[in-house]
Amino acid sequence: MKQFILSLFLIISLPLMAQLHINNEPMVNTYSIVARDSVTGDIGVAVQSHWFNVGGLVIYAKPGVGVVATQSLVKQSYGPQGLDLMSMDISPEKALAQLIKEDPAAMYRQVAFLDEQGRTASHTGSLCIGEAGHKQGPNYAVQANMMLNNTVWEAMANAFENTTGTLADRIIASLKAAQNVGGDIRGKQSAAILIVKGTNVTGNSWEDTLMDLRVEDHPDPVNELERLIQIHKAYDFMNKGDLAMEEGDTPKAESLYLAAQQMFPENLEMQYWYAINLLNNGDFEKAKTMLVSIFKKDKNWQTLLPRLKKSDLLAISDEQMETLMKL
Repeated sequence: MKQFILSLFLIISLPLMAQLHINNEPMVNTYSIVARDSVTGDIGVAVQSHWFNVGGLVIYAKPGVGVVATQSLVKQSYGPQGLDLMSMDISPEKALAQLIKEDPAAMYRQVAFLDEQGRTASHTGSLCIGEAGHKQGPNYAVQANMMLNNTVWEAMANAFENTTGTLADRIIASLKAAQNVGGDIRGKQSAAILIVKGTNVTGNSWEDTLMDLRVEDHPDPVNELERLIQIHKAYDFMNKGDLAMEEGDTPKAESLYLAAQQMFPENLEMQYWYAINLLNNGDFEKAKTMLVSIFKKDKNWQTLLPRLKKSDLLAISDEQMETLMKL
């Protein structure tokens, strides 16, 4: 009789205890991926959900250590605590198991860990809202809950495995695949991607974080995130072009600048700084031709020229400046 009463008490009280525990935890039902590029060693995590600012809640990363996605009824501490454990050379499987054991509401959680070696661990709690599930493969894990149907995580896995390109390309393909088979039963709102170095870590966050993009509120967040990734790539070409100019390799710089402009042709600023670098490297006529076109579209770029010269960022003669200001 005592055993029966104890069992009845547990049946009644456990959901209540869990509910009390998760009162202040957002219900981010969503799909996500943690993944590693086996060639570069870069590691990343990305997410989409019908929830505002999903990136600020779900995805975590530490260069040289690993990445975490924590969702469903989100317990954000899985992110920093999981990364701390993996930084102590504890495997993702053991790290996740430890945190689940300490969590009285683990049945409501969905979590994925991936370390810098590409090892993964996943958990889908028994009380996650269906359809819910996960799949692990070499260098990745995908997970989803509250989906329209139960084909989402399989579609995500197939897309990641069969897509070529950068880690960001493969991750976005996985997110798009989820949406293509129904995605979140509630619809779409926000998405985010975070990629960091898995190896050759400098210890400087501004160098070790390779991509950190978020779409906080948008009717088509995954496609918008893909657009931002393309812009990010374009600016990466621009940054590399600047370095090539600093090193005096004008042909290399030109090819990089042109690659950036092809990816983002409507961006006047990319064209402008390319022209400025041409001026600084003595190619006045080519820069002048570019600037004529830019000034026709926006005269403010012309107004900026003498200010750059005053700040020693533009090395041209007064005569050349006068010519450009008359364009």
